[in-house]
Amino acid sequence: PSFYDQKFSCSSVKIKDGFKRLCRTDPQNFNAYADACGSLFKACASESAISEGRLLHGHVAKMGLCSDTFVSIKLLIMYIKCSSTMDSSRAFNDVPGFHVVAWNCMVASHAESGRFDEARKLIEEMPQTNIITWTAMISGLMKFGRVGDAMEYFERIPEQSVVSCTAMISGYVQNGYYEDALIAFLEMVERGIMPNMFTFVSIISGYVGLRAFEVGRSVLTMIVKLGLEHDPSICNSLITLHVRLREVDVARRIFDRMSTKNVVSWTAMLDSYVEAGELDEARRLFDEMPHKNEISWSAMIARYCQHGDPAEALDLYGQMLSSGFNPNLSTLSSLLSAAASLESLNVGMKLHGYVVKIGIENDVFIGSPLIDMYSKSGKTRDARQVFEIMPYKSTVCWNSMITGYSYNNELEEATKMFDEIPERNIVSWNAIIAGYVQNEHCERALEIFNEMQLAGAIPNMSTFSSTLRACASVASLEKGSNFHGKMVKLGIQYGVFMGTALLDMYAKSGDITSARQVFRRMTERNEISWTAMIQALADNGLAEESIDLFEEMQQEKVIPTELTFLGVLFACAHCGLVEKGWHYFKSMQSVYHIKPRGKHYSCMVDLLARDGRLTEAEEFINAMPFQPEANAWAALLNACSIHGNEEIAERAAMRLWELEKENSAGYILLSNIYAAAGRWNDVSRIRRLMKEKGLKKSPGCSWVEVKDQVHAFLVGDEGHPLSIEIYRTLDLLTSEMMLLEEAGFMDLKTIDSDTQAN
Repeated sequence: PSFYDQKFSCSSVKIKDGFKRLCRTDPQNFNAYADACGSLFKACASESAISEGRLLHGHVAKMGLCSDTFVSIKLLIMYIKCSSTMDSSRAFNDVPGFHVVAWNCMVASHAESGRFDEARKLIEEMPQTNIITWTAMISGLMKFGRVGDAMEYFERIPEQSVVSCTAMISGYVQNGYYEDALIAFLEMVERGIMPNMFTFVSIISGYVGLRAFEVGRSVLTMIVKLGLEHDPSICNSLITLHVRLREVDVARRIFDRMSTKNVVSWTAMLDSYVEAGELDEARRLFDEMPHKNEISWSAMIARYCQHGDPAEALDLYGQMLSSGFNPNLSTLSSLLSAAASLESLNVGMKLHGYVVKIGIENDVFIGSPLIDMYSKSGKTRDARQVFEIMPYKSTVCWNSMITGYSYNNELEEATKMFDEIPERNIVSWNAIIAGYVQNEHCERALEIFNEMQLAGAIPNMSTFSSTLRACASVASLEKGSNFHGKMVKLGIQYGVFMGTALLDMYAKSGDITSARQVFRRMTERNEISWTAMIQALADNGLAEESIDLFEEMQQEKVIPTELTFLGVLFACAHCGLVEKGWHYFKSMQSVYHIKPRGKHYSCMVDLLARDGRLTEAEEFINAMPFQPEANAWAALLNACSIHGNEEIAERAAMRLWELEKENSAGYILLSNIYAAAGRWNDVSRIRRLMKEKGLKKSPGCSWVEVKDQVHAFLVGDEGHPLSIEIYRTLDLLTSEMMLLEEAGFMDLKTIDSDTQAN
């Protein structure tokens, strides 16, 4: 069949219209036919429709149109946009003679894909270059974070222009070098180079990134002077600036005044609602958009991912496909992150298949989310395979592999990756430190932090979050206080994120006074910080204060979460406030629409059982709407040992054994109950059962910090280098306590009973 008889499989309206136009054009009219072919190539490029593009390429070659420069360049651009490296190389070689546009396209293609050696070689071979050549190289280097190399190319440009200066400013902003962006902008103006709308868009983003919002207002005068205040792109940036200033009303006025609103305008306004925490209102605005495209769909999907609703993001993706839109690079990156968050390997693999189909699997912005998705699904081999086939491995991809191995408890592999990484940044250090903390190797994590400082890396909030967590895990108050001091030196404020980490560290290290001070000094508190303080008070035996703080939280109109109620119910249990505990438990669903989970039910069992209401506690467990947790039966069994109820204890122990066959705690508790009742035959029976099952009592462990070093001790442990002196001192203390008991000042039996109960 002839080319005209073939039907394009693509559903794109653009391609179908382009094909119809080509069919209506007379091939004898060379210029008109070449123009129609060029338009169809452009449509294929915009839709990444490489199959249709290749079909058209064959027809163009047959018609002898490849010798036309216009058609050959459109063909080249189509293959570049479709990320087909081999096809674009062949198309470039077929372009007749030297044409600077074709060479610039190839330089940009290589640079944008991280193939800098090929890009440099082309530049060296070019008979002539222009500002676009240099700018393409600068933009590519900036994309991959090679700011220093980009600066070198910028300085080599014979004559600077607004295009090259804007590329540098945009690159600085893209890589977080906001101050450098502002300096470059001022130097540009001093040279007499007038900024354009793209420059202003970038510099406003720089002010937003630097959080120099008030200073950002200063560019408004220049924008008005140049008559650009009504430009849609600048208006969009100003909307973002005012959103960051929390001036949503001003942002809305700018939006309403715009005579022409594009997709970016709607998206910027949508972000204003997201920033204000009104995701539902953002969705309403999205649904009202008169025209949607891939960018608007991608923006809304990304917002759901960023705000912890990956399931809704995937659901919206289904609606996007139903509306006839295909995902772009940004959409696919967000969707892979959503699949990773849900640990949905099936969805992730389907997305990977689509990525391979359209030929973008080697893109740096796809590689990292793919690695993350496979890692979070427990498939580190597949993640490593994705990493290995990438032609250019950015630092982001290396960091993703380190995080992936750590997430799956493969610390040896994570460490190897960290040692082999060509260029470390603060994220690399944070990834390996967090990995050791997550896998409970806290001492090693703190050692790596010291190595990081020796390497000259400056810690940030994420670093301190991990190190404070490590200090909390080993209850190292001295080290935690040192980190607090470092934070103050670096000017890291008590925001929600760091304030919560600090108070958690102090609370778990037993310094509840410092935890209180941190909490009260926090300039902003959210439900997470309130919950952390409520739990801290409850854990440190200040249950009544914990409940008072919860009441204060409600007065401040902060909505509690599931974790908040866990802390409150725990506090009620330790205060014996049964009625109040019932009130809070019932209010979870009736007032806050939070469905109680297994842990909440276990807290209620503990509350009832501690108060001696053992029968009521057992009935409560049996009436649960789902399978009770082992902790519920353990709480009941522990209360039975305190209140001496053998009958309920036996039933609770049996259920606990069914749920946790390898846990010795239930056996030991029941054995102690029998021993207290003098049922020695039953004690022997339980001990035999434990022996047959190979169960042993977990040894008690305690630790103490002396001179910034944590010393841990197990029951019967003689491995400490000072164990002889330690046991000698312990014997002396024991003798003193026995003398005090004989004198009637203490009862050792009571102390032993309390220790076993806890």
